[in-house]
Amino acid sequence: MYKIKLTKIAAENLSQIDSSTRKQIINKIELLKSEPNLLGKSLKGPLADFRSLRAAGQRYRIIYKIVEQEVIVIGVAVGLRKDGDKKDIYQLMKKFVKIGLLD
Repeated sequence: MYKIKLTKIAAENLSQIDSSTRKQIINKIELLKSEPNLLGKSLKGPLADFRSLRAAGQRYRIIYKIVEQEVIVIGVAVGLRKDGDKKDIYQLMKKFVKIGLLD
């Protein structure tokens, strides 16, 4: 059984989402406690250390990292997938990685 930790960024992202959608996302995050390697998909490029899980009607993404040594799943960010938009969750994650915010 994995332990779930949310980064400050993920917690802030989650708090800004309406309550019914937030509940759906939290339910998906809870699923990560058992088999996070089987859920979501591996990301590529600068986000290669992370995985992405669809949530809340496929529009939202939960970006997470698995730390095996500590048996922890770290929820790094939660947000909308808006391809081509500067608020797209993947674009935001690339910025966070680039500036070292997630180290």
